[in-house]
Amino acid sequence: MKKVGRIIWIVIISLIVLLTFVFLWNKSRPEVKMYDIVSPTTGTVENKTIATGKVEPRDEILIKPQISGIVSDVLKEAGQMIRVGDVIATVKVIPEMGQLNSAESRLRVADINLKQLETEYTRQSQLYANGVISKEEFDAAEAAYNKAQEEKANAEDALDIVREGVSKRYAQLSNTQIRSTISGMILDVPVKKGNSVIQANTFNDGTTIASVANMNDLIFRGNIDETEVGKVKEGMPLILTIGALSGETFDARLEYISPKGTEQSGAVLFEIKAAVQATDSSFIRAGYSANAEIVLASATDVMIVPEGSIEYSNDSAFVHILLKDEKPQVFEKQYVETGLSDGVNIEIKNGITLESKLRGNEIDRKAKKTEDKK
Repeated sequence: MKKVGRIIWIVIISLIVLLTFVFLWNKSRPEVKMYDIVSPTTGTVENKTIATGKVEPRDEILIKPQISGIVSDVLKEAGQMIRVGDVIATVKVIPEMGQLNSAESRLRVADINLKQLETEYTRQSQLYANGVISKEEFDAAEAAYNKAQEEKANAEDALDIVREGVSKRYAQLSNTQIRSTISGMILDVPVKKGNSVIQANTFNDGTTIASVANMNDLIFRGNIDETEVGKVKEGMPLILTIGALSGETFDARLEYISPKGTEQSGAVLFEIKAAVQATDSSFIRAGYSANAEIVLASATDVMIVPEGSIEYSNDSAFVHILLKDEKPQVFEKQYVETGLSDGVNIEIKNGITLESKLRGNEIDRKAKKTEDKK
């Protein structure tokens, strides 16, 4: 029995040694690499660049008051359509006490002068009717009386302007009524009833009552890198993608490239502007962030292969043509003439045919085993 037990242990140990040797031998053998096989196809390759920016109205007009005062009423709100001359808000004038006192004094003096000349004119009229004075003397008295009337009217207007900001004779031209200077949509009304506003002058831009713009005339304003600005030209088409309007694209046409770049985060960027073509499908709001896709070059109906199947060496491009699709696979290195690339596919001008079988990416065995288990 002892002899049999010893034999069993010897067999077990031998098996362990043999299995260990087989495992180590298999482990030491070089792993045979396998590759995906790809074939050339016919398609279109486009070299594109992306410019980031935003959509805004071509002309946004700031409406400012021509007189200082306090907003007494706001008649419009953001989002409403407006025409030239429509009243947006009204301003109540707060008179300056020195000007008010001067205007009141001028009116009193004009009234006193008018009463005196009115009496003189009445007396001269009676004398002229009785033939006591000449026509020349009567005309002089009448002219003086008319001037006094006009002076009083002017004094009244001046007092109204100081008090109310407008005279009765020119109420339709009142600058206390803030009117729109263009037709379009009101984008913002930053003032509220009761706010103080100041007029535009040489020392101050004035308080903005509202901003108005034509929302049918929009532009894309963005930036493009200096490495690609030389490839774009005015008139090139753009395709806009707006983040807030997912799934929709909008056509635009490049109309301006800045002659001077600005440095941002170490990169030199050039401003571009493109006219956005109007569409009835969606309402584009001012300030939407957008990306503009610009096609720099395009090749249509050409032979293309995946970029990953190309091997580069000393400024030359090569592919590996499949000779034997067995384990191990056998390939032949072949020079090819390449063309346009979009980063995924590349154009092949010479060196292979559509029937060629090319080496693609290496097959990841571990990932494949994991997928097979799933």
